[in-house]
Amino acid sequence: MMRSRRPVGMSAALAGLAAMAVTGIVGLTAPVEAKTHDVKFTAMETEVVVDGTGTKYKAWTFNGQMPGPVVRVTEGDTVNFTLDNPKTNAFTHSMDFHAAEIDFLKNYREIKPGQTIQYTFVAKKPGVFFYHCGAPPMIQHIARGMFGAIIVDPKDAKAWPKADREYVLVQSEFWKNPDDVQAMFDRKFDHVIYNGGIFKYHPFFMGSAPIEAKPNERVRFYFVNAGPNEFASIHPIGEIWDNVYESGNPTNSLRGVQTYVVGPGSAATFDLVSESPGVYPIVTHQLTAALRGAIAALVITPVAHDAPLMPLTPWNP
Repeated sequence: MMRSRRPVGMSAALAGLAAMAVTGIVGLTAPVEAKTHDVKFTAMETEVVVDGTGTKYKAWTFNGQMPGPVVRVTEGDTVNFTLDNPKTNAFTHSMDFHAAEIDFLKNYREIKPGQTIQYTFVAKKPGVFFYHCGAPPMIQHIARGMFGAIIVDPKDAKAWPKADREYVLVQSEFWKNPDDVQAMFDRKFDHVIYNGGIFKYHPFFMGSAPIEAKPNERVRFYFVNAGPNEFASIHPIGEIWDNVYESGNPTNSLRGVQTYVVGPGSAATFDLVSESPGVYPIVTHQLTAALRGAIAALVITPVAHDAPLMPLTPWNP
């Protein structure tokens, strides 16, 4: 009885293909391993600069800046979070992550000066999310600067187009008198600002500077509306959003959007690809807010410089 035999070369080739398939080179993508991140914030009652002339404001902050630092993880990652409220502070503080799905009473409780709180959560859903202090009166803690953004990147990087350039914009209302809680309830704000600064990205104002990108780059804006009260109606003057992702989740995709509404405490991701050099202001079309500070000029130029996620933050003009 004769047995058929594969040529030695063919056997080696088949073995090589099998190995390649196992390692994800042929047709398969190797899974992204979940990571653990230790995130430590300190509640700091301090002064921050809020305009290009160096005006200082008595803020309540995370890590001494307004907004707080951007936290960035990947879908499925674990976050070990620690909040320290130094005994030198005068007020209680807390932390509420909108990206977390955990018990509110246990984890988001306020802590007194001299206390520390720790908790852990898994970032189960991709997107861009709001974080903020929830100590009472919460409206004042947010208004005075205790807010920020956490980005949860999708574990599948191909879930949406790759961005060439990324920025974070956090919109918030600003009251010159940080102790006038009644004005906060009455919605009598003095300014609406991006990333803690009045006209921070408007080049016509002293100490300010625009946001830059190159022609045909896909510019991705992670936008968070910190509120505490007003809706944002985000529009790129002279352009149309190529893609909008509600809550920054790639599955919540819209195309060709002129203006998109983001409520207080919510967020969205905006993609823009501009072919022509020029200036394209990013504004809230709630004009009473835009004309009091919420304008970010996007300059499209072949000589655009690299920049961090939140340019000029902290602001030291």
